[in-house]
Amino acid sequence: MSDKNFPEVIKEIHTKDDRFGKGAYYFVREALDHTLKNLEKEKMKNKGHVSGRELLIRDYALDRFGPMTMTLMEHWNIKKCRDFGDIVFNLVDHGILGRTENDSLDDFEGGYTFKEAFEIPFLPKNFDGQKPSDLN
Repeated sequence: MSDKNFPEVIKEIHTKDDRFGKGAYYFVREALDHTLKNLEKEKMKNKGHVSGRELLIRDYALDRFGPMTMTLMEHWNIKKCRDFGDIVFNLVDHGILGRTENDSLDDFEGGYTFKEAFEIPFLPKNFDGQKPSDLN
């Protein structure tokens, strides 16, 4: 990661691309730091690099914000995993994060739906002890 003034870079990014709330950039950076620490603990060889698939955004968000996660994502206008990729690549383009030739926005495609990731874990269980399978 760069030593650039992060708040100033976020302001610069936001003047060019205001799709996502400024707080989303801070959150993604924190999630990256969290992931690097976890990978370090597991003694995985990442040499300070995390791929889009390795980035533990879901786990970090649930640990940090619990049932408010979905509300925050909506506030920041983050609706799908690809949005995290757009944030990461904005940070790459502004020199905050680095990338390898193998890194791609496609790494952030698919994954999980926000309802299954951020809402279902907090729904009450049915009488049979099971979580609802859908949110219709």
